Amino acid sequence: MTVLSGARALVLGASGGLGARITSQLVAAGATVVGVGRDADRLSASGASSTLLADLRDPVAMAAAIEQAVAGGPLDVVVNAVGVVAFGPVAELDADTVEELFLTNAFVPMFAATTVVGRMAPGGVFCTISGVIAEQNLPGMAAYGASKAAGRSFSEGFGREARRAKIRVLDARPGHTETGLADRAIAGTAPNFPAGLSADHVADVIVAALADDSVKDLPSTAF
Repeated sequence: MTVLSGARALVLGASGGLGARITSQLVAAGATVVGVGRDADRLSASGASSTLLADLRDPVAMAAAIEQAVAGGPLDVVVNAVGVVAFGPVAELDADTVEELFLTNAFVPMFAATTVVGRMAPGGVFCTISGVIAEQNLPGMAAYGASKAAGRSFSEGFGREARRAKIRVLDARPGHTETGLADRAIAGTAPNFPAGLSADHVADVIVAALADDSVKDLPSTAF
C-alpha cells in the first residue's frame, strides 16, 4: 500500500471540480498537498497545504510548480487533473480549438511527467485523468476524444518506463462526471448528457487507487 498519511503530494488542476475533491481527500488522509491551478478562490477552498497559481500549459510554469512541490523532498503522489473540453462536428473545428485541446489534455501530462519523474520517491504513484472518451470516441467530440486518447497512450508507455524507478502510473477513465466542465467548453455546446457520476464518488475511487499498489489502471468499469 502507498501510505497517504505523511505523503508528499502534488495535484495539478487542484482548482477544478475533480482536482479540488482529490486534493481535499488527500489532505484528509494526512498528506501534505501542493495544489496548482488558475483560480485562487477555488484553490483556497480545496484545502491544499500550499498553493500556486500557474498556467500549466507553459512548460516553464510547470517546472516552477514542480520545483516548489519538491522543495521539502521527493514526491510520493502526483495527480494531473488538468483538462478542457470542446464540442461540435469536425466540419466546424478550428485550429485554435484543436491546439488548446491537445496542449491541455495531451501536452500537460507529458510536461508533468518529463519534469517530475526524477523527483518522485520509489513506490510513488503518478495519476492522470483521461476519461471514458479515451476508450471510445464519439461524434461531436472527436478532437476532444483524440486529445484524451493521446494522453492515455502516453501514460501507457510512460508507465512501462517508470517501473524501473518503482513509480506506478495510473490512467483514470471515469464516465461523464458532474464537475461542471461541460458547461465551460472552450468551443461548442454540450449535448444533453444523462446524469453523470458524482464527482465525490470519482474522487473516492481515484484516491483509493492511489493508496493501493495492486491497482495498475482505472478503466471506466472501475467507476
